[in-house]
Amino acid sequence: MVNPSAPRPEAEDEEPDFKPLTAQEAQAWRKRHPALSVWWLVGAQALVGVLVAVATGLWTGKAFLAWSAAYGALAVVLPSALFARGMGRVRASGGAALAGFFGWEMAKIALTVAMLAAAPKLIAPLSWLALLVGMVVTMKTYWIALWARPGVRKTD
Repeated sequence: MVNPSAPRPEAEDEEPDFKPLTAQEAQAWRKRHPALSVWWLVGAQALVGVLVAVATGLWTGKAFLAWSAAYGALAVVLPSALFARGMGRVRASGGAALAGFFGWEMAKIALTVAMLAAAPKLIAPLSWLALLVGMVVTMKTYWIALWARPGVRKTD
């Protein structure tokens, strides 16, 4: 009798759950999941940033709060656009692509930090709270844009 709690060789534990797609299945999958342009995401972030700034101005009636929120959104959109442009130019594979990703991500972070450091000089008076709201709402747009992206059809 075999003891079910006895250790088993690794090969027995790993049952292949992966089934390669046929050419027709792969084509159908590509049709259901079209490639998403990163520029569509950047555009969606820019649109939401404008909406946040306008809503802040209308709700509070204070222009400096609207400008602060707009600058917060800009501190997300400009670095995202820089990253998208940089990654669009990377034509390497493997380690070089990974190095390109990290390099452009560092450039994105550096630009964001520089924009935040320059904010008090560019926006006067500055509301850090409105700036933060503009940043956070614009950043969270990424998930909404991915969820609501155009052209995605549900499986039957």
